[in-house]
Amino acid sequence: MADVAQVAGVSHQTVSRVLNDHPNVRPQTRAAVLSAIEQLGYRRNSAARALVTRRSGVLGVVTTGSALYGPSSTLLGIELAAREHGYVVTVATVTSFEPATMSATVEQFLEQRVEGIIVVAPQVDATRAILELGAPVPIVMVSSSSVDARGAGASAVRSVGVDQVAGGRLATEHLLGLGHRDVLHVAGPQDWFDARARLVGWRAALDAAPGATGELVQGDWTADVGYELGLRLVREGLPSAVFAANDQIALGMLRAFWERGVVVPRDVSLVGFDDVAGADHFIPPLTTVRQDFVALGRRALAATDAMVTGGEPDSSPLVPELVVRASTARPA
Repeated sequence: MADVAQVAGVSHQTVSRVLNDHPNVRPQTRAAVLSAIEQLGYRRNSAARALVTRRSGVLGVVTTGSALYGPSSTLLGIELAAREHGYVVTVATVTSFEPATMSATVEQFLEQRVEGIIVVAPQVDATRAILELGAPVPIVMVSSSSVDARGAGASAVRSVGVDQVAGGRLATEHLLGLGHRDVLHVAGPQDWFDARARLVGWRAALDAAPGATGELVQGDWTADVGYELGLRLVREGLPSAVFAANDQIALGMLRAFWERGVVVPRDVSLVGFDDVAGADHFIPPLTTVRQDFVALGRRALAATDAMVTGGEPDSSPLVPELVVRASTARPA
């Protein structure tokens, strides 16, 4: 600050008043201070940067209080891309999507002068709460549900996501292509758009395959539920194949099958979803649908940057990929 004051020919108190946007500063004095800031490349104070560029360079990210692989990996992609684009990210972790909670979270972001908000919470309640807020800055939802709320000015909500319906079809069509005609689906929680979309893909693939059937079993995202469901299937009768809504469910099922002497894929084929780190070391290595969460986070940041700077965000869905390993085979 002293260097800025010396170059501008003013006191450091005057520099401070300019940095804090004090109204009682003569225009020519303000111009001299801002010119000195530019000349010296002074960037230690975010207020200075905001005054010079009229932008804060801050983005807010709302995420769930969850250690799930997808949201945490997506957040990593956002933070990596933010640094590359010159943004600072401030993260708010919420455990409830009640309108009051979301409103308070967004209000805190606005007090920090964020230029845009990214919501990594693909739940129905989160989307509903955000759409009801009508925030004055652009918002990007990381969700497989298509959102395109074009508000006046900066008030707009868009979404970026992975084509989860295509992913559900990939998993199911792989099993059908091996000759399985009884494909059970363990669905994720239905308040998540991604779980709903994977179910739709599973059902569409079955409907397109003459003679194919499949039971729908409701689960959550945990290995514990996968384990309990695996034990139940052993007791009540195994299907020919199982499509689990995520790799954690599949992991729990593999443990249950192993304990009861069920051999995968000889006795039942199993497909997961996500391709979490270590899925290739499951026993057997897990066939799964890979979605690139880091790329998804980068896409969310790029979309937010486009909206902030007046461009058109790329909201085309990312395409998942089937990764075939040793947990699937032709029926015996």
